Amino acid sequence: MLTTDEAARRLGVKVPTLYAYVSRGLLESHRDPARRGSLFDLADIEGLAARSRGGRQTATRLATITTGVTQLDHELGPVYRGRLATELALASSFEDVAELLWQSDEGGDWSVPELGPCPLTQTLDRMRWALVLCGATDALRSDLRPPAVARAARRIAAALADVVGPVPAGGDSGAPIAARLAARLTAGDAAVPAAAVNAALVLMADHELATSTMAVRVAASVRSDPYDALLAGLATLAGPLHGGASQQAFELLVVAERDGAPRALNDVLREHGRLPGFGHSVYRNGDPRFDALLALAEPLLSEDRRAIVREVMALAAAHDVPLANCDLALAALSWGTGMPPDTGRTLFAVARVAGWAAHYMEELTERPLRFRARAVYSV
Repeated sequence: MLTTDEAARRLGVKVPTLYAYVSRGLLESHRDPARRGSLFDLADIEGLAARSRGGRQTATRLATITTGVTQLDHELGPVYRGRLATELALASSFEDVAELLWQSDEGGDWSVPELGPCPLTQTLDRMRWALVLCGATDALRSDLRPPAVARAARRIAAALADVVGPVPAGGDSGAPIAARLAARLTAGDAAVPAAAVNAALVLMADHELATSTMAVRVAASVRSDPYDALLAGLATLAGPLHGGASQQAFELLVVAERDGAPRALNDVLREHGRLPGFGHSVYRNGDPRFDALLALAEPLLSEDRRAIVREVMALAAAHDVPLANCDLALAALSWGTGMPPDTGRTLFAVARVAGWAAHYMEELTERPLRFRARAVYSV
C-alpha cells in the first residue's frame, strides 16, 4: 500500500488531484491506521498511471519496484528498515547502519584491502580506481550470496575511504570509517570531529530509488557482480546534479564570503537559473537531513562563517526560494571546517555504498532483466 504522498508522486499529480480521482470513482482510498491520511493500492495507482499517459494505454516492461530498504517520509526524512535516519545519525555508527541496511546478522571485517600505490590524483578518480582494484583482487567476485555481497561492500567502503587522502601518522586501520575520513579530509590539528562525519555518512547512506541506486539495481538485474554494479552507481553519482551538487553549494558559500550573499546568489541564479543546495523533489517542507546535519556543523564554524550561511538562507527565503537541502549542509560542513570542495561528493560516495549494496541484494531476489523501457518513436 502507498501513502497519499507516495501515490501522488507516482502519478505525478498534487494531493488534491489525487483525491479528485477518488471522488470521481477512479481510485479507492483506504484509511491509514498508523497516521492521518489514506492508503492506496499499488496496483490501482499503476493501472491509473498506465491509462492516463497521454490519454492512451501504453504498454511497457518498466518494473514496479517494491523495496524494504528505505521509505521516504515527507516530514521525517529517510527511514532505514523502520529506523529514522536522523535518529540513527546521532546514535549509531556508519558501520552499524550499513549492517542494518544489509540485514547482516553479524558484523564483518572493515579493514582496507591491499591494492598497491594509487597512481591518480583526483579524489573521484582514485575512488574509481580503488573500486575496480577491489573487484580485480577478489578471487570469488561472482559470489552473489548476501554474506559475500556484504563482505564486498565492506571492502569497497574501506578502500574508498582509504584513498581519499594520505594515511595519518601511526595508521588508522582499526578506526571506524568516519574517523578515517575525518583524518584524511583535514590537515594538521584541524581535524573535524568524527561524529559530524559519521552523521553525514549515516544521513547519506540511502535515499530510496535515487538515480545512482537505480543504476545499481539495473546492473543487478542483469546479474553483474557487486563490484561492477557499485561502479555503475559511482559513475552516476559523480554527476553535478546528483553527488556533485554539494560542490556547487560549496562554491556558492565561497563567493558569498568573498563578494557578499546578494551578489553570490544573483550571479549563480543568472548563470544556472537555480540555487544549488536549495529545493528537493520529495521534501516540500524542508529536507530533514539538512536540519540534522547543520545542527552538528554550525558549532564547528567560525562566527563569521555561521553568519554567512544564515544570511544566504535568509536571503533565499525572502525571495521564496525552496528550502535548503542536504547539499547545503554538506557544503557548510566542508567549507566551514577547511575540508576540500569535493568533500560532499566524497562523503556521499562512501556513504551510499551501504544503500547500494542493500538494493543490490534486494534486486537479486527479483526476476532478472525486468528493466526495459518502451520507446515511442518520433520523427
